[in-house]
Amino acid sequence: MSNSEDNLFSQLMSDVDAFEPTAFIRPQKSLHASDAQREKQMAAMAEVNSTHDYLSQETVEFIEPYDVVSFKKSGVQAGVFKNLRLGKYQFDASLELHDFKLHRAKRVLLDFLDDCLQRNIRVVLIHHGLGLKNTPVPAILKSYSYKWLTQCEQVLALHSALKPHGGAEAMYVLLTKSDAKKLENKELNRRNK
Repeated sequence: MSNSEDNLFSQLMSDVDAFEPTAFIRPQKSLHASDAQREKQMAAMAEVNSTHDYLSQETVEFIEPYDVVSFKKSGVQAGVFKNLRLGKYQFDASLELHDFKLHRAKRVLLDFLDDCLQRNIRVVLIHHGLGLKNTPVPAILKSYSYKWLTQCEQVLALHSALKPHGGAEAMYVLLTKSDAKKLENKELNRRNK
């Protein structure tokens, strides 16, 4: 810099006070989350936990390999459940779970059910296997699959499959209608009145 530039700089800076250096500068805003922010975070975490991992992986009551499993939510008509139990409904999708470890089987099962719901598939066949080689407890995957399916809100009913479809190694599962299909049916019923 030239002398004239130095003088000009000094003149411009003459009314500026030097500050004392400190170890840190305190922020003006609090670094702590507000109550509203904490509530939003907790709600987001609860939503993630409920949508992605709501199925129990706690110890379940174990089912014997050849036991028949059966489940029906209230509101499912007896005739509908009987037809499911007797294998009278065509299943439009099936899932093979018997080669998966528990944590992977749970994720695959949830993804499969979500996909079926989006595609308006109502009846599926889940192959869980018998687990006869599992030691010390057989039928681990069958027991957990049954427990998980009964916890899923999109599952209305289930029953062990008939022999031609896998027998005690598989389950027929009746799913709810997708929101789009429910709306379509509501519109159709409204028009027919």
